[in-house]
Amino acid sequence: MPPATPEESKPAHPRWTLLACILASSLSFVEGSVLNVALPAIRAGFGAGASEVQWVVNAYLLPLSALLLLGGAVGDHYGRKRLLMLGTALFGAASLLCALAPGLEWLLAGRVIQGIGAALLLPNSLALLNATFEGEERGRAIGIWAAVGAAAAAIAPLIGGWLVEHVGWPSIFYINLPLAAGAILLAWRFAAESRNEAAARTDYPGAALATLGLLGLTYGLTLWSVQLRFTPAVTGLLVAGVALLAAFLWIEARRGDKAMMPLAMFGNRCFVGTNLMTFLLYGAFGAVMLLLPYVLIEAGHYSPLQAGLALTPLAVIIAVLSPIMGRFAARIGGRLPLTAGPIVVAAGLLLGQRIEAGGSYLAQVLPAVLVMASGMALAVAPLTSTVLSSVDRKHSGTASGLNSAVARTGGLIATALLGSVLAARGDALVGHFHTALLVSAAVCVAAGLTSWFTVAGSSQGAKVAEA
Repeated sequence: MPPATPEESKPAHPRWTLLACILASSLSFVEGSVLNVALPAIRAGFGAGASEVQWVVNAYLLPLSALLLLGGAVGDHYGRKRLLMLGTALFGAASLLCALAPGLEWLLAGRVIQGIGAALLLPNSLALLNATFEGEERGRAIGIWAAVGAAAAAIAPLIGGWLVEHVGWPSIFYINLPLAAGAILLAWRFAAESRNEAAARTDYPGAALATLGLLGLTYGLTLWSVQLRFTPAVTGLLVAGVALLAAFLWIEARRGDKAMMPLAMFGNRCFVGTNLMTFLLYGAFGAVMLLLPYVLIEAGHYSPLQAGLALTPLAVIIAVLSPIMGRFAARIGGRLPLTAGPIVVAAGLLLGQRIEAGGSYLAQVLPAVLVMASGMALAVAPLTSTVLSSVDRKHSGTASGLNSAVARTGGLIATALLGSVLAARGDALVGHFHTALLVSAAVCVAAGLTSWFTVAGSSQGAKVAEA
């Protein structure tokens, strides 16, 4: 694919470009929230085991986590519009493969391709907006982009639950097709090409090592979580994964500013702290968001639609309160909200200890969901602004992309550790779920303490957090 040339550029139509970017990125937002409601039906449909259910999630998260930074760099080099269209086309084709999958292997292959497509379309949808809009219009466009994504994530479990219940689980993948087609058509017709070849970091060796290292680590943890013992295969996979990730860091150090993940950014205490906090918080939260609808359906005998409804308040609260917290954090700095948010999430997880099979939704499930949502709303917007303020302007895009990749890697690792929970049935499933909630609450407290000790206490201090 040759780089874009000036002759290929054409005047942008900002509103239609915004709509194209919204449709494309909504594919990932919708897929991330709708699949959890469908997992029990997918497991039953294929007669899958616990580790195979884990891979339905992680086959998507693995390439997305490892390739997200590279996807943005390739878009800088070859053209953001082109990569947005390519990623969206891959995602749409993979969704069709998932819907028509005759066996679990085909479904997993489709999920991998979906992850690759998402790694291309997500960073380039935002980069295309940055290139199309300027000044206040840019901030307004990104705000609309984020708000629609949050709304899509909120309504997706309801739509997915209804489809699983009345049409069947393959139908959740068919809903991606019109979104993908609309995004490609609008981008092709109305978006102007843009690129920044000088800023591109096409670090293919780094991307390959990161992917293989995460694969080894994830596969090893998945096997261990089902067996709960270190067999030679598990040990070998974990050692290989760690060795490959160490080689990735060595490659990145040698490439300097040309690296996919410039290690110079990690000389800043605030940047290191916020990314560690992101890994811990999103890992714990991702694990619970996978387990909660699964437990409600399997042990609580909720229908998929009821499970989707049960999660709706969470996405709505995060979408409504996050902008308010973003403005609040701009005045007081990120330290307080980034400390309080994870601890409030931990309180919500402890409330989840009251969830039992056949228990009341209003008395047991809803209070936990409301408190968890409030904690995440405290942290989401301040996290983004704090990460960006902790690095210089030339690294802002890389820092944002890296933080997104770290969040997904947290979910990837957490999902790999859930084998014993997903393998349980009946009362044992609820008991294992309670244990997972306790562990996740402890991880969230660690995330809050990490923020307290690494993030500066004012917006000015957040910009220069000395190592």
